[in-house]
Parts: sequence; structure tokens; C-alpha cells
Amino acid sequence: MHVHVEKDKCIRSGNCTVAAPDVFDQYEDSGVVFLRTDHPAPEQEGDVRDAVSMCPVLAITVTEK
Repeated sequence: MHVHVEKDKCIRSGNCTVAAPDVFDQYEDSGVVFLRTDHPAPEQEGDVRDAVSMCPVLAITVTEK
């Protein structure tokens, strides 16, 4: 799995950081999301998929690798 975030779409809701805190985080100054890893471990994939579905602006995409 490969994760990509479109930072310019991010509205700083933080849903992704709640769903998958080991994969997503937010910059303190702006609140914009950033990836802790773009290739999560297999055991994190469910949480990442939850984060994708919870993003209100569809800023997160996943491709299978």
C-alpha cells in the first residue's frame, strides 16, 4: 500500500490523525496533514482505509503496490 496526501486540499479536520496516528500527523503551526510513512505496515492498512473514508475533502489516496 502506498499513501498520498494532497496537502493543498487538506482542511485540517484531523480525522486522519485520529484514525491512523502512526501514519498521519499534523504540522503544529498550520494544522496541515503530513505522512509519518507513505508505506504503512500491513497491520495499519485498515486504519489507513478508515482515514481515507473519513477525510471530508478526499485529500488522501491509496494505491496498492
